[in-house]
Amino acid sequence: MIRTAPRNVALALMTAAALSACATGGSYVQSDQYGNPTEQQNRTGRNALIGTAVGVAAGLLTGGSATERRQHAMIGAGIGALSGAAVGQYQDRQERALRERTANTGIDVQRQGDNITLNLPDGITFDFGKSTLKPQFYSSLNGVAGTLSEYNQTMIEVVGHTDSIGSDAVNNRLSKERADSVAAYLTGQGVQSARIETLGAGKAYPIADNSTDAGRAQNRRVEIRVIPLQQ
Repeated sequence: MIRTAPRNVALALMTAAALSACATGGSYVQSDQYGNPTEQQNRTGRNALIGTAVGVAAGLLTGGSATERRQHAMIGAGIGALSGAAVGQYQDRQERALRERTANTGIDVQRQGDNITLNLPDGITFDFGKSTLKPQFYSSLNGVAGTLSEYNQTMIEVVGHTDSIGSDAVNNRLSKERADSVAAYLTGQGVQSARIETLGAGKAYPIADNSTDAGRAQNRRVEIRVIPLQQ
């Protein structure tokens, strides 16, 4: 929870610079050689809400000190928090804008409570086994970036996912690089980097059956989770 005491504002100013690197993986936990948190499974086991229709690995990057750091950084950047009924109304407007701007792009928009999740299938965002965004997808992400910039009282989690083919090391690296590519594009379009965290979840959170081609295609995705900054 955000408090308005001057102490928090001071802390925000001290942490904002460190958090400006959030879009490239953050630094709030130890990382392995691929940039993935070594405590990922423990943290997700505590915080994740797995198996929902949305399929997002909810809570991978939220909760505890990570969220507080981002909140402080956003305060330091002059971004105010929402409270009460204003949270739902704010997200209602943002959801409508995202649906309008992503219509017919292949991006799926889902809502869980006050959180919004965008599912970016890899077939329209990346070539197989690659982490460079397809140029033809830029216009679709421009609509997302414009909306996220307009509705800036939110934190953003970008999480890459893969299918079960290949080693954990390869999948973790590829999913992280894809999440970083999406986050870098968003910041390049004006979304504040202090709002963004990225993670490569590898094959840990499938939303479909990995034993079929169709299921594996669904599991290869990047999810953008938009979380309101609340008092």
